[in-house]
Amino acid sequence: MARQARQQPPDGSGVLPGIDQVVRTPDGKCPDHPTARSAGRARTRISNPSRTAGSASQPARQVATGRGAERGASERSPLVRAYLLRRALQAVFVLWAAFTATFAILYMLPSNPVAIMLDAGGEGTQVDPEKVAELTARYGFDKPVWEQYLTRLWAAVRGDFGSSIQTGQPVTGSILDALPETLKLASIGLVLAVVIGASLALVATWTQARWLRQALLALPPLGVSVPTFWVGLVLLQVVSFQWALLPAMGNIGWQTLILPSLTLAIPTSAVIAQVLAKSLSTTWDQPFVETARAKGTPRLHIHLRDVLRNAAIPTLTLVGITVGNLLAGSVVVETVFSRNGIGRLTQQAVTFQDIPVVQGLVVLSAVIFVVVNLAVDLVYPALDPRISQRTRAAV
Repeated sequence: MARQARQQPPDGSGVLPGIDQVVRTPDGKCPDHPTARSAGRARTRISNPSRTAGSASQPARQVATGRGAERGASERSPLVRAYLLRRALQAVFVLWAAFTATFAILYMLPSNPVAIMLDAGGEGTQVDPEKVAELTARYGFDKPVWEQYLTRLWAAVRGDFGSSIQTGQPVTGSILDALPETLKLASIGLVLAVVIGASLALVATWTQARWLRQALLALPPLGVSVPTFWVGLVLLQVVSFQWALLPAMGNIGWQTLILPSLTLAIPTSAVIAQVLAKSLSTTWDQPFVETARAKGTPRLHIHLRDVLRNAAIPTLTLVGITVGNLLAGSVVVETVFSRNGIGRLTQQAVTFQDIPVVQGLVVLSAVIFVVVNLAVDLVYPALDPRISQRTRAAV
């Protein structure tokens, strides 16, 4: 009796609460019956309307996501166009400034380019004044300075820099003939500089041997302090004259590119190694490196994937600037190794004050500088997406 009293429900129905829901279905059937199971599933769907609504709204969410992506792409498109337009205007300004500065500097020189051309030997012989006047009028040097400037600027916009005072050949043709050799030399020198400098910085910051790190980090300052022409002369003396391994001068054969490329690459690689090593050392102290270590990621994997990617941005900027330095260094290197190229052409044009050729070369250097820096800016977001976001916000 005591047990029955304890089991008696308070409402006197004779059934404990929840027992009928577990043991019997509302129609009196056992829960194992198929009809009972289907009824249970129906009650579950009814008792969980949010699940049904969520599954029904999933296609709507996918459509909304697709529309959001399309709207984001349409919003970014005007920003990209505005950014490219701004960079194009900056490029035009750089080209105009380079042309104007070159014109002003050359025309402030006291000497007469026509007289220098007629006295090509530099012996100071008497030059016929009538001949000087005739050539001066032919090249337009007898006109006012402002008229000469506007005439040459309009011709340069159309890609016409006139004819060389020294040779009489079109400036554009002379530059295009000399450009391929210099591009080969500068490209190989840049690749060697990046490989040598990056390898030196990566090994110096990865190794845990203190003596090796200090020895490797001491090399870049030494490479920066060495003049380019001295490096070329040492390579000529040792490799070409003493060991007779490679030709000393000329443009024939790929062997003639090795020593000039190394001469260009050594000082440039020293600068790249300095900047990259400093950036790598700073990046190793960032919190995300500690997180990667805590996850058990190998040190070499962290160094090459995570640290290098974040530390490469300053070096990439430096590489864009280095292209201009390589073009300037080609003047010395091509003179030392007696190579025909933009460097030799520049040296001869400056020596004889060949104004049209000098202006064409300066504009060419400015174009290369602008194009390389634009390419560097486009590569930045691939290394760090935050740069792309900041760029869009600044536009």
